[in-house]
Amino acid sequence: MKKILFVLFAAMLALTACETDDGVRLGTDGKPLPRLYRIPAGGKAKLQYRMLDSVNELRLAAGVSAVQLDSKLNAAAATHSRDMAVQNRPWHFGSDGSSPLDRVVRVGYPGAMLGENISETFETELETLSAWMAQPDTRAVILDPRAINLGFAWHQEQNGKIWWTLLLGG
Repeated sequence: MKKILFVLFAAMLALTACETDDGVRLGTDGKPLPRLYRIPAGGKAKLQYRMLDSVNELRLAAGVSAVQLDSKLNAAAATHSRDMAVQNRPWHFGSDGSSPLDRVVRVGYPGAMLGENISETFETELETLSAWMAQPDTRAVILDPRAINLGFAWHQEQNGKIWWTLLLGG
């Protein structure tokens, strides 16, 4: 009986060691476990402008001009984020077979669609931007010197999964 209590106590002690004082839970590999990021209901504009500001900082550091938010590109991005959630897969084609170019034309964007970045994650918009910047193909979209407009939107599921879409147009 004493052995069982000792083993249970040791197991409890080991489990409490997996959590740090600041509330960060650690996985078995010692790395922090992801936290659930909930987008506030009224935070749409704040989130879009935080992404716009971050993208523009990266663009200016790379020596290319800043971009502006475009409501039509935002609409195309929002449509695609919801559609990816319905399809339950991150890819550039809509459930109706539409391409990013098709969606931009549908919303009446007058310029050229230059690129689309997508993501399926539980991470924040800035963590997602960082991941995009780490990959040459998605980084090239963000830093395209021809870009003048940006569209950015998302869809968050009940379980917390977020489907991000970023569009650049020129």
